Amino acid sequence: MKIILTHEVEGLGSAGDVVEVKDGYGRNYLVPQGLAIRWTRGAQSQADAIKNARSARAVRDVAHAEEIKAKLEGSAVNVKVKAGQGGRLFGAVTVADIASALGEATGESIDKRTIVLGGPIKALGNHAVSVKLHDEVSAAVALNVVPA
Repeated sequence: MKIILTHEVEGLGSAGDVVEVKDGYGRNYLVPQGLAIRWTRGAQSQADAIKNARSARAVRDVAHAEEIKAKLEGSAVNVKVKAGQGGRLFGAVTVADIASALGEATGESIDKRTIVLGGPIKALGNHAVSVKLHDEVSAAVALNVVPA
């Protein structure tokens, strides 16, 4: 079965890629989960639009990714959240919150889909977060969650 990925699938490809998968995997998992659509000539133009949007927000090359990595790892990033008594958060810190804090700290636009959390962040304090900037470059960021 020929499909177009709409989201990044580990071990298969990125959004906008046209890939060949087994019928059952595509029909029973990828398409119902919204990770892919069936390939048609009309859908190919949609795949091209997805690729163009991805390339617009992607890091230009490995050198640019290394530059961003140096900015991210250079200092701790503060994320301000609403917190109650004893340092408990109202909810959890989302990847969107982290992406906006990283953008303010570095001046670079960081896509929230590139941020990898080990688990939900539900307490104040220091936390470690990984940011996959490029296929070959990943940055470990020190995150400091502080009350707003």
